[in-house]
Amino acid sequence: MSLKAEQQTSSLDTIKLILAFVLLLVGIGGFYYFATWKGEAVSVLIRVLGLLAFVAIAVTVAATTEKGRGLITFLKDSRMEVRKMVWPTRAETMQTTLMVMVIVLLLSLFLWLVDMLLGWGVKTLLGGG
Repeated sequence: MSLKAEQQTSSLDTIKLILAFVLLLVGIGGFYYFATWKGEAVSVLIRVLGLLAFVAIAVTVAATTEKGRGLITFLKDSRMEVRKMVWPTRAETMQTTLMVMVIVLLLSLFLWLVDMLLGWGVKTLLGGG
């Protein structure tokens, strides 16, 4: 009995996700179709509002599925974890950025020097220099 209920829920979720995808495609298609509808350009504002309405309906339909509810839970948990993070101060960020720049500069000079020495060595060995 439980397996049958899960299969029905799963197939209903699949239908809902397909419906959400179709609604999204209809919204995008309508946005471009009404760009030059019957020779007259429809206002961009109206087209964007129509597209946003279709996107909102598609997201609402998708959110009623099991995967949609899982995504919403994940996003809520992620937001809670981001709130727990300790962000660096402006001074710490500036110091870290400066240290990265200095290390990159020193490393690039070192690699340039090694490249020049290896190039000079190869030219000397091959008799070109």
